[in-house]
Amino acid sequence: MEVEFAAAAAAGYLIGSVPFGLVLTRLAGLGDIRAIGSGNIGATNVLRTGRKGLAAATLLLDGGKGAAAVFALSIWCTDAGLIAGLACVVGHNFPIWLGFKGGKGVATTLGVLLAAAWPVGMLACLTWLMAAWAFRFSSLASLASLSAAPLYAWWLADWHAAAMAAALALLTIARHHANIRRLLAGEESKIGGSGG
Repeated sequence: MEVEFAAAAAAGYLIGSVPFGLVLTRLAGLGDIRAIGSGNIGATNVLRTGRKGLAAATLLLDGGKGAAAVFALSIWCTDAGLIAGLACVVGHNFPIWLGFKGGKGVATTLGVLLAAAWPVGMLACLTWLMAAWAFRFSSLASLASLSAAPLYAWWLADWHAAAMAAALALLTIARHHANIRRLLAGEESKIGGSGG
């Protein structure tokens, strides 16, 4: 079983490491997305190009690869799918092709949660939307929704899903350390702004 789990982690990582934001912006003739805004490869930074369609496509593809990793590796067993989902987010955040400098993994994490336990994923998405509407900070919405996800998973799924969601929440907090500092200092840009 250890071999299957290691293979699931490797496959999930490779799926997650596909940098859709970078690929799409280059195909659109916009150059390297890492050279603008926060320097991240995710949908929030793609939106800073002014191309909403590209940002939406990046969001869907990043979320889709998270879901795909879970679904594909769940063929072996449910736990393999959860491991692949976690590894997929790690791959997005630290892609080998980009010197381990990727995105923050929010869309990919939501895709993983939706595939692993759709009620948990839906509640996390709803929490994101409500927090974004109330406070207008994408980073705060991400932190709130993914920090709540382990509780949703404990309530609506099982401890395996809750443990995965907790690991993803910790990874989200770690990846948003700069945003947390700016939020505390009152310097974070609101949705539609130009910050990180």
